[in-house]
Amino acid sequence: MSPEAYIENMQQHKENLQHVYEHFNIPDDERLNTLADSPSRVIVLTEDWCGDAMVNVPILLHIAEKTNMDVSMLLRDSNLELMDQYLTNGKSRSIPIFIFIDENGNEVAKWGPRAPEVQAKVDDLFSKLPAKDAPDYKEKWKETLSSLTQMFREDDKVWSEVYESIMKTLIK
Repeated sequence: MSPEAYIENMQQHKENLQHVYEHFNIPDDERLNTLADSPSRVIVLTEDWCGDAMVNVPILLHIAEKTNMDVSMLLRDSNLELMDQYLTNGKSRSIPIFIFIDENGNEVAKWGPRAPEVQAKVDDLFSKLPAKDAPDYKEKWKETLSSLTQMFREDDKVWSEVYESIMKTLIK
């Protein structure tokens, strides 16, 4: 589906995704000119409940707009056969996954589900959780997810790290 249809039908994180889209300012970056010719499209494996998609998709959309890249959205849970070709660490169906395709339909790059710098921040945040059998685990888990969502929604340094990571994947 188109990004517009995906966003229109979102049930979760729609407002957060739109917030990131509206507030992320794509840099004046000469590398974007290099991308104007290739890849020609990107397939995004995503789901609207995913916090990583909430922050990564709008940044990708800005890159795609600047480079005339066609974007198609596929829901992960409806496309498990494709998703299973892009497992994180060979076992996890982590999303979003961006599959960049050239004009001949060949995959030229893959990105996702997180920028390495963002992964380090997420790991740090989750390392502070108590053991799963601790009485306050569920409460602390919810607080951690809330903090993570807030970070993804508001932290423009995270947005810059995502942008740089995607660009490094595209420009080799």
